[in-house]
Amino acid sequence: MDYIFCARNTSQGRFGTNPGPTRFLEVPASARTHQPDMAIPRADWFRKVIALAQTGHDPQGRPMGDVLIYIHGFNTDLTLILKRHRLIRQGLEALGYQGAVVSFDWPCANSALNYLEDRTDAKLTALRLVSDAIAPFCRIQAPDCAITTHVLAHSMGAFVLREAFDDADDRPALVMSGWSMGQVMLCAADVSADSMGPSAVSASLYRHTVRLTNYANPYDAVLSVSGAKRVGVAPRVGRIGLPASAPQKAVNVDVGIYYDERREDFAGLQNSDHSFYFSSPEFLKDVHFTLKGEIDRASIPTRFERDGKLYLRP
Repeated sequence: MDYIFCARNTSQGRFGTNPGPTRFLEVPASARTHQPDMAIPRADWFRKVIALAQTGHDPQGRPMGDVLIYIHGFNTDLTLILKRHRLIRQGLEALGYQGAVVSFDWPCANSALNYLEDRTDAKLTALRLVSDAIAPFCRIQAPDCAITTHVLAHSMGAFVLREAFDDADDRPALVMSGWSMGQVMLCAADVSADSMGPSAVSASLYRHTVRLTNYANPYDAVLSVSGAKRVGVAPRVGRIGLPASAPQKAVNVDVGIYYDERREDFAGLQNSDHSFYFSSPEFLKDVHFTLKGEIDRASIPTRFERDGKLYLRP
């Protein structure tokens, strides 16, 4: 089974492209996409996800494990969301990851022309990410439980995530709980690079994250085109990387050399410069090392350093 929580509306028994009530889905392995009739009670969904997440017990006898939440980008249809979810889950499991992988499906259309509407829906449904996942998973991280929650956000999914963190700091109950996430990873992130410094808009994201890793591809033409079409929009962090003013807990990994030398491996993918991450064993291996959190950022074996910058090894 695959586990997804979906904030889309429904029409004639299928998911639409506008915001709707959150449904918690248990998706059979035989399914090519997720549908409303796969919804199960929220409590059952969390119980099953936590059972998958548990990998053992710590020295104090507390259950321990990991949950990775994947957040997709704009212009992503239902079939592709489930396909990428499975690529992440299966790729990490092949590397020895024993935790759970779940996906947050926020409403977006299947056309790049819908970019601005998708961005509006992303901002609206960021509230759902807080109330329906961040808050419940943080409550699970109680003194008697050592389950750690992580996030991998792609493209506009990074915008959803940042808005969610900002919203969480406006909720007194969450602020009082002292909540935090483990590893936050952004790839092809469609947010302004300048905004990822110590600015107010990203302060909450950094405040509640143990480490933030940004994977940037200077060959990402999708981010370049979207920037050119939206007059006045600043360069994206998924293309040019984090600013020098980013907090110490943030690390940038340039995947440009890797992608440029491995283009042929991803030739069959649509917008491969923007989407190759899910089909890259090397990228998923780097994610796996990052999730484990046992090795310093500069010593992770899937990376090399040049002129003070980190790169994904080809």
